[in-house]
Amino acid sequence: MDIARTAGQPVVPPFAGAGTWEAPGTTDKIDRFLATMKPASPCVVVDLDVVKAKYAALRGLFPQARIFYAVKANPALDILAVLAALGADFDLASQGEIDRCRSLGIAAARFSFGNTIKREREIAQAHDAGVPRFAFDSMAEVEKIARAAPGAEVYCRLLVGGPGGADWPLTRKFGCDAEMAADLLLHARSLGLRAMGVSFHVGSQQTDPWRWQPAIAAASGIFQACARRGLDLAFLNVGGGLPAQYRSPIFPLAAYADAIDSALRENFAGSRPDILIEPGRYLVGDAGVLRAEVLLIAKKSRRAEKRWVYLDAGRYNGLAETQGERIRYRLRTPHDGIRSAPAVLAGPTCDSTDIIYEHAGYELPLALEVGDPIDFLSAGAYTASYASVEFNGFTPIRTYCI
Repeated sequence: MDIARTAGQPVVPPFAGAGTWEAPGTTDKIDRFLATMKPASPCVVVDLDVVKAKYAALRGLFPQARIFYAVKANPALDILAVLAALGADFDLASQGEIDRCRSLGIAAARFSFGNTIKREREIAQAHDAGVPRFAFDSMAEVEKIARAAPGAEVYCRLLVGGPGGADWPLTRKFGCDAEMAADLLLHARSLGLRAMGVSFHVGSQQTDPWRWQPAIAAASGIFQACARRGLDLAFLNVGGGLPAQYRSPIFPLAAYADAIDSALRENFAGSRPDILIEPGRYLVGDAGVLRAEVLLIAKKSRRAEKRWVYLDAGRYNGLAETQGERIRYRLRTPHDGIRSAPAVLAGPTCDSTDIIYEHAGYELPLALEVGDPIDFLSAGAYTASYASVEFNGFTPIRTYCI
């Protein structure tokens, strides 16, 4: 499949109030909210109808899978409530996220404590609250779980290969190799835990659907190794990674479903395990817009070719994923369509690393002025949830769910 022919080049919609645009990234509801409510910037506005539509599309293409929403992508209570009503389960990274979901009355049986780096007392608290399953990727973590959550359901996270198409790779820090994974699962059983499955993550914003194939093949090897030693695993968690629409074209969701299904048929044949999937960015990314404001436009010398455009949002209050210029959002200004020129975008803090885009080839209209709004499209994921610390005294970014 040719990605350029399949997905086409993404189009930036007109500025708020200029009409309907059907592609991902914004909606008329968001535009009306920004135009009429004029919320203080920076802020994130999320259209809950888009979240519902994304969930329905995912459910349609993965009808037999259990869908665990990765709460870290956007923990807004309204989003959690909508997904809970639709039947989603929840992948949780901390006791704080568990408490947040429980505050909505969501049953703990729908939770998975997916962080492989947990405090032992948090494992015990989660177990006492009824959380049934825990992830691990090391001997020490297995033994913590055995002490703090005796008899719990556990699964081992597999270390998968290099970045391979992911804009935000998750290699090295998480997971263990396949041979070690089988040994750890068997050790978990010997400690009285219910060793149930294997998980992996092919990288966040994964633009290559076929990256799931080698990971599923490796997981199949673990299933076989465990079966030879008397342990039949029950489920395979194929992780997150499904993308949102940023600057580069992406495959449609159906291409990912086809690639994953093909790999499962090839590697598990008639003994396919139960499938879990952990979308985060896919469900909420395209549902949100981050509204920022221009604070300053400056040049560093009279001969400088590029303007520096400073915004009230930056790497420390909403745009952390622009680190290394990895996630490249589509931008929208009130002056789009007229003459533009290369620009460097930077945030408001007194930190020299607070540069959003310098090398990614962004251009902004020459008519742009101090006080103008700039919208970052498809910004519903990993924006407000990253902006939780008042670095330099800037207030954490606010989320509006509509």
